[in-house]
Amino acid sequence: MAGHSKWANIQHRKNAQDRKRGKIFTKVIREITVAARTGGGDPAANPRLRLAVDKALGANMNKENIERAIKKATGELEGVNYEEIRFEGYAPGGVAVIVETMTDNRNRTVADVRHGFSKHGGNLGTDGSVAFMFNKIGVLSYAPGADEDAITEAAIEAGADDVRVHEADGSIEVVCAPENFEAVRQGMVDAGHVPDESEVTMRADIDVAVEGDAAKDVVKMLERLEDLDDVQDVYHNADLPPDAYE
Repeated sequence: MAGHSKWANIQHRKNAQDRKRGKIFTKVIREITVAARTGGGDPAANPRLRLAVDKALGANMNKENIERAIKKATGELEGVNYEEIRFEGYAPGGVAVIVETMTDNRNRTVADVRHGFSKHGGNLGTDGSVAFMFNKIGVLSYAPGADEDAITEAAIEAGADDVRVHEADGSIEVVCAPENFEAVRQGMVDAGHVPDESEVTMRADIDVAVEGDAAKDVVKMLERLEDLDDVQDVYHNADLPPDAYE
């Protein structure tokens, strides 16, 4: 387990997202649009769309806006075409970073992401330069103090792959394959264990501990990338101390 507080990092990211609620709506709408265009407009038959709709509802987006985005994607209403582009590179301290974007202007996005890396001492790499370090997984997070035994029992019953207890802060994560995420999440909810946070994300096999000024530079770079309009998600393998966010 990483030495720093996983829960503190999760809460910092959540608080930052809450401060940028309007931008979250934009990101979710784009995800709904691409998911519906590639897999169809029926959430029941399109897991990616179902996950995007759940994320939109979790952000308190109203159903009318969700339905309008789906109709635009499926051609019932006029909409914008978005292209998905993934960027890979390194932040200070040898931290691996993946940036996933959706854009209607490739040149703008490439320039913005490249600048986001270089502004704080990072380097944009080539396709595949860091992706091999990461795995796509479903994660359900529980705050410190949650009942480890009860969560573990429910997770096994729900079909999860692993339960991880972080020694640094006592927080708990239930981990599963992306294709089983919805079933595991519903199983945990049905068992009375509603996660504090849940998502399908990318996690690296090995974290890189970063301290001091380098850690603060990593946070600045990640936040700059996350603030870009075309960026959907930023994944990294930095193990950061709480004071890096100050």
